[in-house]
Amino acid sequence: MATGAQLEAWESNQLTYTGDGSVDFSGNPVVKERTGRWRACPFILGNFSKTDLQGNECCERLAYYGISTNLVTYLTKKLHDGNASAASNVTTWQGTCYLTPLLGAILADAYWGRYWTIATFSTIYFVGMAVLTLSASVPAFMPPACEGSFCPPANPLQYTVFFLGLYLIALGTGGIKPCVSSFGADQFDDTDPVERIQKGSFFNWFYFSINIGALISSSFLVWVQDNIGWGIGFGIPTIFMGLAIISFFAGTSLYRFQKPGGSPITRVCQVVVASLRKWNVHVPEDSSLLYELPDGVSAIEGSRQLEHTDELRCLDKAATITDLDVKADSFKNPWRVCTVTQVEELKILLRMFPVWATTIVFSAVYAQMSTMFVEQGMMLDTSVGPFKIPPASLSTFDVVSVIIWVPLYDSILVSMARRFTGNPRGFSELQRMGIGLVISILSMSAAAILEIKRLEIARIEHLVDQNVPVPLNICWQIPQYFLVGASEVFTFVGALEFFYDQSPDAMRSLCSALQLVTTALGNYLSAFILTLVAYFTTRGGNPGWIPDNLNQGHLDYFFWLLAGLSFLNFVIYVLCAIRYKSKKAA
Repeated sequence: MATGAQLEAWESNQLTYTGDGSVDFSGNPVVKERTGRWRACPFILGNFSKTDLQGNECCERLAYYGISTNLVTYLTKKLHDGNASAASNVTTWQGTCYLTPLLGAILADAYWGRYWTIATFSTIYFVGMAVLTLSASVPAFMPPACEGSFCPPANPLQYTVFFLGLYLIALGTGGIKPCVSSFGADQFDDTDPVERIQKGSFFNWFYFSINIGALISSSFLVWVQDNIGWGIGFGIPTIFMGLAIISFFAGTSLYRFQKPGGSPITRVCQVVVASLRKWNVHVPEDSSLLYELPDGVSAIEGSRQLEHTDELRCLDKAATITDLDVKADSFKNPWRVCTVTQVEELKILLRMFPVWATTIVFSAVYAQMSTMFVEQGMMLDTSVGPFKIPPASLSTFDVVSVIIWVPLYDSILVSMARRFTGNPRGFSELQRMGIGLVISILSMSAAAILEIKRLEIARIEHLVDQNVPVPLNICWQIPQYFLVGASEVFTFVGALEFFYDQSPDAMRSLCSALQLVTTALGNYLSAFILTLVAYFTTRGGNPGWIPDNLNQGHLDYFFWLLAGLSFLNFVIYVLCAIRYKSKKAA
């Protein structure tokens, strides 16, 4: 009869462990059948599972979009900001929300791991939501209502409380955004062909979950904010953020964890310093002579070895072994000798940079949904039958577009494209991103054409000098929102997959953060373009392209400007994508 120890040994032999180095919460190797995959995703995504509707990402995005979708309206109607100032404040804040992920990514990759980074920054996010709710609920924190045409501006205290809550949320976002998508993708084993394909599908459904939260925000929450009250409108997403934190902790036993690999910034600096120290050293033609640990072991915690590439050979100097290195036994000092894998990490970042840079203009186009699209909508007839449609709620159609396109792409387009490309995922990440860039050009063109028609009606109806909506229904904005949603499914989801797949194992949070930084820079670019447009078009006493009374302006010129920049950006992107070489594991 078998002893308890023998049964335990037999059971251990029957278990299949992951091959990507993932561990459980206690740091032990994880069993595939008991952890990760789709069973862990409901607690991260929130809405993918048929049985769990309270996940971190869905609720967190509901909270975020519950603020951002209608923020320009709050600034203009409640804090009495001007149109240009409100648009600039919104894009600056949104840009900051996508810049702080660099901090969260470094903490996750180097020290805390993705799990604890998400948990810590989610708490900060929740505190910011609570402060923001107070600023919209306590009378002392709000300026008096307008009296006729006079609207008293907010005082310094009111601005301080409001923006304190807003930027605490931006800080909290910094630890959540770069880690949630990577942490979700960590639940699928890269070394398993089946799970690798599932990982590609995960990014589609990850974006789907984001937009379920956005759908509720852009419809129900916008209506609450406009018709019931801003305090309640901000309070509801605060509650959902609390639910998101509870949901995230509830799935702990099912998660697969990747160990932090030390500071990626330090490793990059080590390669640069070691290369400069050996600037006059000749790099051997035989790459096997470069320094690397034996037996496929990586010197970087949580990382697999990377295959040597012939690009950027000047950086190979860092892995070149000299007689002085041998005499001084410098192999334990990465500031003098780096492994091939460490050098390849930096090469990967440099190869990704041109592709990364070309997504900034796309993010500037995306930023228009919460700024100029809303301001354009305010100057249209918002009546649909007996109902009044809040202009910000038109972003619902962007969300609906995403919700339609994600399953369409995952179940139909992938299988159709696979027949022509031979790629198991249908399109490569770069092809997918390029398609989205083209669609974004069409969205700006649609917005410009609508504005031309709106201005034409304003002239016909003699409304140019009146700051009132024109008799053109707001539903004509639907096509431009729908096109932006389609472009997101291709470009944003493609970028998520690209920056995760192509990044080094121990830099995945950082590379996800770099992808998010393009959104930040896109918002800053939008704010910068708005500033330039306001400066150059208002000289000589002209009302400019974007005056407070849009009937006197030329918002169509602004949309055409973005369409032109997007086309130029697409041409550059194609050149970069053609030259890009994918990462190869050793």
